[in-house]
Amino acid sequence: MIRHIVLIKFKSGIDQNVIDSLFDALADLGREISGMRGFDGGVSVSPENLEQGFRHGFCIDFDHEAARDAYLAHPTHQALGAELVKAAEGEISGLMVFDLAM
Repeated sequence: MIRHIVLIKFKSGIDQNVIDSLFDALADLGREISGMRGFDGGVSVSPENLEQGFRHGFCIDFDHEAARDAYLAHPTHQALGAELVKAAEGEISGLMVFDLAM
């Protein structure tokens, strides 16, 4: 299993509806991509305050690398990824991606 973790530092003042819409659309990809199981996303609730501005994030679990790779190449993911980059503070520097083999 692969756990795909994305942390986002959104631009200040971004509307929560924009964030919710992006997260909903990413979650919906699970209906199109075999081996994608679940989407969890939201705002950090850590009392440590060590997010360094990366206050939002999401995780997606994939059955295997091939499912994750299909997600990465999917045209809807490509479009949503571009929207995330535009919405992030400093664009690509406002995103952090980490894939963990489980």
